[in-house]
Amino acid sequence: MADFSFLNFHTHRIEPNEGAESIYNAHFSEATPDGQRISLGIHPWYIQETAIDSQLGLIEQALQQKQLTAVGECGLDRLTEAPLSQQQAVFERQLLLANQYQMPVIIHCVRAFPELIALVKRLKLKIPLIVHGFNANEQIAQQLLQHDFYFSLGHALLKEESNASKCLKMIPLDRLFLETDDQQLPIDRIFVEASRQLNCSVNELQNQIWQNFQRITA
Repeated sequence: MADFSFLNFHTHRIEPNEGAESIYNAHFSEATPDGQRISLGIHPWYIQETAIDSQLGLIEQALQQKQLTAVGECGLDRLTEAPLSQQQAVFERQLLLANQYQMPVIIHCVRAFPELIALVKRLKLKIPLIVHGFNANEQIAQQLLQHDFYFSLGHALLKEESNASKCLKMIPLDRLFLETDDQQLPIDRIFVEASRQLNCSVNELQNQIWQNFQRITA
């Protein structure tokens, strides 16, 4: 375990930070630095009908070669142009690939939590599922907890009246991750704020999140 370092669970930026490690959301066919943890997936914003099969092939190839820490981000988004039915089909294929290779999935979900839960129930998946950038209400958080989801919270924690801040204390610590996503801010700022709201030390939170990471990648 990487004691007393920060784990940035989901980021779109590779930024040197001696006190942190990260899971970088890679682009297809992108070269990434040696030793960098990466995730790879078809985001619902960027579904291209003609590229789906080849991109799924690249995900499976990366899984076979043990290059990935997680599949994703992938998921469902009611605010994007792709029809929800198409999003569900593409997401399901990625979930099944992740399940085949026993890999965690980093999930993007916007206004489609009932569909997400229904899909996961139908597929009977046996892998860790992490909703990233979670900022929905407490009722949705409770529903996700009932179905064993994990949560990754980010810059919304910096706003005390956000849903993320309201949900933070109800999320079990062994279900929690922290991230910067696409924001230009250091991950330690998120940790400091989360530890303040949770009334625990930053070191305690760092160690807990590394334990969570070890569990989902074991």
